[in-house]
Amino acid sequence: MKNAIVWGLSSGLVLFCVSWAYIGNGDPKTMHELRKVYEGPIENWPKPQLDSGIAFHELGLLPENPYRSADSLKPVIELGKMLFFDPKLSSSNQISCASCHDPEFNWSNGRSVAIGHDQQQGKRNAMSLENSWMHKELFWDGRAASLEEQASMPISDPIEMHSNIQDVVNKIASIKSYHPLFENAFPGQPIDHKHITSAIAFFQRSLVSRKSDFDYFLEGKHERMSDQQIRGLHLFRTKARCMNCHNGPNFTDEEFHNLGLHYYGRKLEDLGRYNITHAPEDIGKFRTPSLRNVMETAPWMHNGIFDNMDGILNMYDAGMARPKPRPGLENDPNFPVTSDLLIKLDLSQAEKEDIIAFLESISAKSFRMSRPEVPRD
Repeated sequence: MKNAIVWGLSSGLVLFCVSWAYIGNGDPKTMHELRKVYEGPIENWPKPQLDSGIAFHELGLLPENPYRSADSLKPVIELGKMLFFDPKLSSSNQISCASCHDPEFNWSNGRSVAIGHDQQQGKRNAMSLENSWMHKELFWDGRAASLEEQASMPISDPIEMHSNIQDVVNKIASIKSYHPLFENAFPGQPIDHKHITSAIAFFQRSLVSRKSDFDYFLEGKHERMSDQQIRGLHLFRTKARCMNCHNGPNFTDEEFHNLGLHYYGRKLEDLGRYNITHAPEDIGKFRTPSLRNVMETAPWMHNGIFDNMDGILNMYDAGMARPKPRPGLENDPNFPVTSDLLIKLDLSQAEKEDIIAFLESISAKSFRMSRPEVPRD
């Protein structure tokens, strides 16, 4: 950054930038040049800073959701919506899928971790279901390979819905007003585990995020992004190295990475992906979440420990967490190592604020979806 006048950040005074530039490797030299570049075709944008071997996909508009417009799926999605909001899927008849994935919270719930049966706390943050039709694997550890699997698991989890899938089938089948909904969705088919989870899965596939200012910007409405947000976009792609993991239209590489937040050998230990694969190299790895609507889905990380984006940016700036073995674990061959994609960045306070401004540009308020009146008898 050049020609910046800094008025004592630590004393709370304001930082002003008279002009802005990243110097080097053909980068734009002024804010006018930077805006001009990013208002042009994406293929002419400055190349992102990527480590070797990264399977990179360019940012862009989300593809059309193929499930929302399919007439044949409308009865299935409508049934799935009823089931998604129906607390009778739980043993207590008090917890529905929407208890943890609330449309007013962008299909998360605003809590650090999920709260389930008998007010039990789970270990992990409830991920948003927006654009979940695009994901290859579900949950923070990728333990579900499909949305059908994902829909089934919370029902039988003793901490979440604390139920039994056959009990749920029996309850739903005993409600006469559900029968025509199932007949419309699955003509001639029984009310069973397969069709209950299939309906919920297709409802989840229909959920999409609203257009953000970034999307409108890509469509040519360039006034929708401020200079600060464009500076943040450029930093996101270059100096901040965010594109190594958060790339593509959904801002995720769909991979698993170790950010050093596993608490290995401690009370809060969570081994992440390792619990599924049992491969030592997966200890402490978690799925890269989408950043779409990230500023609307706090708190963040798999354990929900951050409720302030400034804190997250400070951690990434430092190269993320680098825990050291406790006494007695110094020679543990399985002690997890933080991903080498994470390095010290030396971002200025102004640059961090620019990145946060960009994250605001890819975030949009939630849909105001009305809750259905679920069948009762």
